[in-house]
Amino acid sequence: MDVSLAAGGTWTDPACPVARTVDLIGDRWSLLIIRDAMDGATSFTEFRQRLGIARNILTDRLRRLVEHGILDKGADTDGRRHTYRLTPAGKDLFAAVVALRQWGERHAFAPDEPHSVLVDDHGRELPELRPLGQGGAPLSVEASHVRKTA
Repeated sequence: MDVSLAAGGTWTDPACPVARTVDLIGDRWSLLIIRDAMDGATSFTEFRQRLGIARNILTDRLRRLVEHGILDKGADTDGRRHTYRLTPAGKDLFAAVVALRQWGERHAFAPDEPHSVLVDDHGRELPELRPLGQGGAPLSVEASHVRKTA
C-alpha cells in the first residue's frame, strides 16, 4: 500500500493515526465511494449513478483510492471497462463506516425521520458499536487518552 501523499503533499499530523486516515480517505466523496463499494458498486458508471458525482471528481477519487491501497482496479469480464473492488485495507474500514452510520442515526436525523438501516444476513439491525477496554468493559472518552510518541 502506498501511504505517501500525492504531489509532494504533507501529512496534517504525521504522528497521529486519525489525521493520517483523514488525509487518505477523509473527504466526502472518498467515504461515499467506499460506502458504495461495500454495498456492491464496482464500476465507474455504478458509482457515478449512485452518487451523482462529477466525472472528473470520481476519476480523481478512484485513482487516489487505488493508489493508497483501498481499492483494487481490474478489468471487467469483457476487458473493456475497469472494475473497482475493496482491498483487505478497504474492507478493514467497515467498522469505521458502521461507526459513522450509527453516529448519523443518533445525531443527524430527527427522532421519527426515516433513513436506511444496515442489517446483517438475517435482516437484523447491527448492534451499536462500542469500544471495549482490555477487560471487556465499555470504554469512554473520559477513560482513555492518547500516548504521544517521542
